[in-house]
Amino acid sequence: MKSRIHLFDTTLRDGQQTPGVDFSVEDKIAIAAMLDGFGIDYVEGGYPGANPTDTAFFEKKRTARAKFVAFGMTKRVGVSASNDPGLAAILQSASDAVCFVAKSWDYHVRVALGCTEDENLDAIRASVEAAAAAGKEPMVDCEHFFDGYKANPGYALACAKAAHAAGARWVVLCDTNGGTQPSEVRAIVAAVIAAGIPGEALGIHAHDDTGQAVANSLAAVEAGVRQIQGTLNGIGERCGNANLVTLIPTLMLKPAFADRFVTGISTERLAGIARLSRSFDELLNRAPDAQAPYVGSSAFATKAGIHASALLKEPQTYEHVPPESVGNRRRVMVSDQGGKANFIAELKRRGIPVDRADHRLDRLIALVKEREAEGYAYEGADASFELLARRTLGTVPAFFEVTSFRCMIERRFDANGNLKTVSEAIVKVEIDGEERMSVAEGKGPVNALDIALRKDLGKFQAEIGDMELVDFKVRILNGGTEAITRVLIESRDGTGARWWTVGVSDNIIDASFQALMDSIVYKLMKNREMAGLVAAE
Repeated sequence: MKSRIHLFDTTLRDGQQTPGVDFSVEDKIAIAAMLDGFGIDYVEGGYPGANPTDTAFFEKKRTARAKFVAFGMTKRVGVSASNDPGLAAILQSASDAVCFVAKSWDYHVRVALGCTEDENLDAIRASVEAAAAAGKEPMVDCEHFFDGYKANPGYALACAKAAHAAGARWVVLCDTNGGTQPSEVRAIVAAVIAAGIPGEALGIHAHDDTGQAVANSLAAVEAGVRQIQGTLNGIGERCGNANLVTLIPTLMLKPAFADRFVTGISTERLAGIARLSRSFDELLNRAPDAQAPYVGSSAFATKAGIHASALLKEPQTYEHVPPESVGNRRRVMVSDQGGKANFIAELKRRGIPVDRADHRLDRLIALVKEREAEGYAYEGADASFELLARRTLGTVPAFFEVTSFRCMIERRFDANGNLKTVSEAIVKVEIDGEERMSVAEGKGPVNALDIALRKDLGKFQAEIGDMELVDFKVRILNGGTEAITRVLIESRDGTGARWWTVGVSDNIIDASFQALMDSIVYKLMKNREMAGLVAAE
């Protein structure tokens, strides 16, 4: 019999403490639905009564399958559970379960709570009993448990035992400061189980301040805990929380865990975890981490020619799991380090057939290496590479031609005496023999050029209405004000597709314009299913 691992997501509570992250009620509803549909066991939604957003979110149950969890403090010392307004707000919420945070480090009891150790134990017991009486599943997050255990093991254990004895379904051991090492986690969890709290009632909540939240969570599972708390993409205060997007595939695909444990997530749902991760980043309006384990765009990318050659013969040579199992895909990257195998594989994936003996392939490889010597970086600019390949191996329609552009920057005082800088761009475009001129102001010369270029593309204008520039990166390739500059631009459209284009010049405006042009041409090609299609792996 395999042991069941219960997955507890705290994205909407602990994850909201990430700097720059502030969920609306609508955001929380959408994320809760994503987590519920994926198969997470517990979705912690926030702290009802603490702020208007969380209070509104808990007005009704937001999950269909997962247990909907309210977070809150144990009752205040000196007030009974029935007379604590904070506890009342939690118990009156539309939650299935309550996760209380309780101090388990005697130092914090003295300094933060300012009460006696026995009063803290009484607050834990009374809160758990009140939740159970209200028909909620009670659980307790023992805050700073590992630091507390190292300082005073007797008291830390007393807190955990008080929660368990009072009826807590889960006693969660928290590495709140994120400094505990995996070997310490393993030993302390074993000690807690030996003290009388069974692993089936224990959870782990790890922070990532030493980059070991995932390792600590797995060490705790090996030692006996059966609940893991974490967040989507590892967001959270300071350095973040244990990343469920990394933990879940590890539990399900690695024999060390998969042979012993089972989660509530099916193999079919696991294949959607990359999409879940990217959808969450999209909601946060941030670029996905290319090097994220399992789900990052570089997770199954191979650059060196010798690796690519072996990978095409037998994927297991350089892949620890099949990329399809987590909804990702194999990428054989093209660069000045790649040989023919890299190029053939990438072209095949894009639906561009080419024979190994085709002289045009040699020309493309030589052209990529020549351009990368000049500063281009096609491994990070998929759209520009595809356009270059299609131009070299075939044709790209001449949708429009930019006959000239001009950009002006004026720094002046306005009518109110405020100093301001204004950027203006003029772009002349020829479409079907007809010249069009567009003028635009923007927040900087690149923004002005982008607006002007896309202001009037005639019959193609409607096709780019859903396209937007979402990221802009500049890299100076050598020293001095006359340096060669590389510009990478990320674009996306209404379908959710994202693509990168590149430009290189000793003029940053010219480099930016190259990348902008490629981005628009790629979009028009994509609309006609002439680019952006993954045809084969």
